[in-house]
Amino acid sequence: MDRRKFLQGSAVGLASLSLEQVAKASASERVRVGVMGAGGRASALNQYFAANPNAEIVTIAEVDSARLGNTVDTVTKLQGKRPNVVKDFRHLIDDPSLDAIVIGAPDHWHAIPTILACQAGKDVYVEKPDGHNIIEGHRMVAAMKKHNRIVQMGSQHRSTERLKSALDYIRSGALGRCLVAKAWESTKQGNIGNPPDGTPPETVDYDMWLGPAKKRPFNKNRFHGRWRWFHDYGTGDLGNDGVHRLDMAFAALNAACEAQGDDAISLPSKISATGGKWYFDDMQEWPDTLQVTYEYQSKTPKILTYEMRIWAPYHYHGESEGAVIYGDKAHMTIGNSRWRVYGERGKLIKEVKGDSVAAPHVQNFIECIKTRNKPACDLETVGHPASVLCHAGNIAARVGRTLVLDPKTETFENDKEANQLRGREEWRAPWVLPEV
Repeated sequence: MDRRKFLQGSAVGLASLSLEQVAKASASERVRVGVMGAGGRASALNQYFAANPNAEIVTIAEVDSARLGNTVDTVTKLQGKRPNVVKDFRHLIDDPSLDAIVIGAPDHWHAIPTILACQAGKDVYVEKPDGHNIIEGHRMVAAMKKHNRIVQMGSQHRSTERLKSALDYIRSGALGRCLVAKAWESTKQGNIGNPPDGTPPETVDYDMWLGPAKKRPFNKNRFHGRWRWFHDYGTGDLGNDGVHRLDMAFAALNAACEAQGDDAISLPSKISATGGKWYFDDMQEWPDTLQVTYEYQSKTPKILTYEMRIWAPYHYHGESEGAVIYGDKAHMTIGNSRWRVYGERGKLIKEVKGDSVAAPHVQNFIECIKTRNKPACDLETVGHPASVLCHAGNIAARVGRTLVLDPKTETFENDKEANQLRGREEWRAPWVLPEV
């Protein structure tokens, strides 16, 4: 099943639950949540948190009032209590009754609310990638550490039994010695065309939607649903879906390191990329065709590669998007609903099925708020490194040369142009990136 359809179906299933089925914990035991966003991915997050018996959505902040109706009704049905509604997310930051902030806004609106929430003593669930760029993600980690907050990035596969069981199998050593892993996207996307600029809908506070991004005329392509294809707001499909696949491949490589007594890998030492916007004749700015190579230096060097063909109507290794790790005894392919191990001559050795539903990831976050343990996709150790892979791959493609990364500073050695792309030219006032 296509991942997007699968997740959409899961969200619809949540919406059909009754309050009796949710069986909420007592009010004093629930984590009180404010959600930034009501449409797109935020719509699903609202449903997951409202359906969790240990959480209560107190307030939803949304800059487009047209997106509120269905989400507010669904949340009310699931939790038996209607959430408050505001336009400005700062009401969530300032509300002393909230324990956590959930950020389902576009990429360019991930960092500032996360940092402000940490400074206000609130824990954060933020969608992937962590920030719009490396500098933002780095600042988010600094805020999390300084204020001792729990920050879970929304790569929900980290909490699935599907991925956990795959990593356990790799740790058993059954694949043999592993040096190479690969991630890919080959799910066909559409042409978004070249519509003219227009007028924002009356329901939208467009200036707040732009936030720290450059002031530009409204265009329906640079807005709901399609913002991710533009440099100002998104990170392309590498940061959209690729962050999941790269993190699965990275986790598999680290499990193999554990099995073979090798040093754990963290950030790569070298990144090279080739590709561009070669297929679609439309307004998209990020590549539709891309190949990235990440080199890791440990006791035994490792290679992680990423391939993007978002115009391809067919699967690779039997999956439209996924990850594979190659060993000298067998290789494992990890998809969104299963993992499979193949041995010599393509013989299927093992297959385990599972899902990518985010409910366990939400529950893991809520449990960690109470225990103060690190969540499954802890920002510092999991979420930010995975995001840096995406940002660095995009930067390598834009400058067209191999980059050498300093893992301590997250800067590129002797490359002024690449380092300028680690952040924005400026964060548009008043939405300046907070100091930590």
